[in-house]
Amino acid sequence: MLKITSARNPLIKEIKSLHRKKGRMKNNAFIIEGIKIINEAIENDYPIEKILYTDQLLENREGVDSLNRLQNTCSLIYVSSNVFKEISDTENPQGILAVAQLRYRTIDEIILENNPFLLYLDEVQDPGNMGTIIRTADAFNIDGIIISQGCVDPYNPKVVRATMGSIFRTPLYFASDGLDMLKDLREKGIKIYSTSLQGSIPIYDADYNGGLVLVIGNESKGVREDIQCMSNILIKIPMPGKAESLNAGVAASIIMYEVLKQRM
Repeated sequence: MLKITSARNPLIKEIKSLHRKKGRMKNNAFIIEGIKIINEAIENDYPIEKILYTDQLLENREGVDSLNRLQNTCSLIYVSSNVFKEISDTENPQGILAVAQLRYRTIDEIILENNPFLLYLDEVQDPGNMGTIIRTADAFNIDGIIISQGCVDPYNPKVVRATMGSIFRTPLYFASDGLDMLKDLREKGIKIYSTSLQGSIPIYDADYNGGLVLVIGNESKGVREDIQCMSNILIKIPMPGKAESLNAGVAASIIMYEVLKQRM
């Protein structure tokens, strides 16, 4: 088994670079950290390149059991505690971290049969919101999430943690030109539903049968005007209270539930 005790080791430098999007793209890899989420990746046959652990993992029974299960799954690397602190991104690390392969699906891979229910994220930038949306989409069995230019990278460590393992089950698609992609989907019979406070109808009055894309907008600006203009339907969440808005993760979750309720 490989042992690393120096933060100057080339492998450690490479792993540290994965905390930045540029490094993830260059190495086609991202970091997952913690016992539960690594087990989730393995249970979903997600490609893991290597697992690094330190003595802290062996301080409790759960950690020991996890290490025993991982012995034959992929390359295991022991690192000293000081080295692990260099690569960890959590406040309370459990002493285990894995490097997994990126999966960048393209729009051409979206399956449009059987009336799909897709999400389109229009410049959603908060890691917590992105993680919540991916996790909720997994819970409601959404067919896929389209990530537009300007969104936070879903393979950002904070996003990955917030998904609680759902990122390994939810198809993510990346759009270089979101508006053209939405127009193409509309021409293929997929309806576009955008959230908007102006000229929109309550979410419970919309008809969600058939193939559809639900557009969730940026936290401060909402859905871009050009996307609203080419949408089939504009919808809003009625809010009789005094709050002016909901964050993107909560709003997306409420609408996903309403769509699922009707389609079931």
